[in-house]
Amino acid sequence: MARSIDFSVIAPPAYLREFVAQDPARVHHVAAQRVLADESYRAFFAREAERGAEIILDNGLFDLGHALPAADLVAAATAVAAREIILPDVMRDGAATLKASERAARKIRELSGDAFRLCAVLHAADDEEWLRTYDAFVAGGWAGAVALPASRRPDPDEQLCRTRWLATAYLEDHGLVDGGIVYRLLGLGRTGHLELIEQREHEWISSVDGAAPVVLGAMGIALLPEGPYEKPPTPRIEKLGPIPEDRFGLIRQNIAVVRTAAGSSVTIAQEHA
Repeated sequence: MARSIDFSVIAPPAYLREFVAQDPARVHHVAAQRVLADESYRAFFAREAERGAEIILDNGLFDLGHALPAADLVAAATAVAAREIILPDVMRDGAATLKASERAARKIRELSGDAFRLCAVLHAADDEEWLRTYDAFVAGGWAGAVALPASRRPDPDEQLCRTRWLATAYLEDHGLVDGGIVYRLLGLGRTGHLELIEQREHEWISSVDGAAPVVLGAMGIALLPEGPYEKPPTPRIEKLGPIPEDRFGLIRQNIAVVRTAAGSSVTIAQEHA
């Protein structure tokens, strides 16, 4: 089995110390809008960066419905010593994603030079567009990282643009993995942590993020190490509300299950657990 995939836990801001702090500090996915609006959130991740964590700044699109302007992204990235900024993307539209990403990359570079690695998210309407968009990311020279979004629904047609574990296998089998690019998985998909067991076969996958172990644990649902993975309808992380303390142990157990599937030995920092 290949080396581990780093898992970044996504949790409500009130519970960063309980569930998100890492030992050792490795990789965190951080919401740009929260960095700018929440002093305690900003301070927490700035400390994690000081402890050695790689901070990846999300652009706000998933939460807000639109990406923050380049100037705000640079300000947020600077505030938490981020190493990477995720560029804007458009669901199921490779051409629009490429256009939005190139435009944002150009503006960020104008403001900050090469201070931050830029991460393009691979979206497409079909497999032909998926391959064309991926080639553009690799050849363009401005994307230092590529992120593959989670597969949310079953895909009987087994398309690369809809089934992430098929997509990563295709990249490797066809010699399309670029050694100069960092590859990330965005979110846990329809098979949850079980996908990570397969993805660990690819040594070039760096990280994955997800809120599922926190949300499900808060609902009283345990993740089973060997499955099956069944996720009922869940609230978005910002709508989760207060988490009863008697659920903390289950949430930490869920996080450990995901990290074990990812082959990661990182734990929740003991001073916060």
